[in-house]
Amino acid sequence: MVRLPPLVAVCLLAGLTGGASAQGLFGAPPANAPADETSPASPPAASPPAQSAPAESAPSAPVLPGSPTAVIKPFYERVGLELDPAERKNFIDPAKTVLDKSDALRKSGQGECLDPNMALDNANYDKLAIDKSLKTIEAVNGDEAKVVVAFVVEGNAHRLEWKLKKINGGWKISDLLSVTGEWALSQYQCE
Repeated sequence: MVRLPPLVAVCLLAGLTGGASAQGLFGAPPANAPADETSPASPPAASPPAQSAPAESAPSAPVLPGSPTAVIKPFYERVGLELDPAERKNFIDPAKTVLDKSDALRKSGQGECLDPNMALDNANYDKLAIDKSLKTIEAVNGDEAKVVVAFVVEGNAHRLEWKLKKINGGWKISDLLSVTGEWALSQYQCE
């Protein structure tokens, strides 16, 4: 299996998801980032890419047990898992408080506060399309991490950012943001 350097992987994801720069995905680069890897080589001139089938991408790195990506992966294997009260063990504030308030609102009979497929950026669920296009990139900085998830459904690219914090040796989700939909779980008012 080929492992790509992190910057190359970020550039590949940016190219596959609309050309956003790595800095736009993860914020400012770390202070110790190598200066000579900031600009990828230009692709050779070619005819425009076919839109009917995406180009074959490099193989994904394996998901390491206990990693931030391993915490996020189940939310793409089971739609709506983020709303399951049994999954609260994977969340901390501010996300946990919003999810708990949503549960209370639902139990009171006053309706729903959150969409049932937030991990999918509220896109129509198409397991085959999501499985085929799903890409993740993980960035860890001490006890904080971000996992950027990108996928395409019905020709629309979606990009989400999961924020995690290490608590007692394990990763917990503190927020979920939609880069494409411009919403954040922590901004919902479920009252």
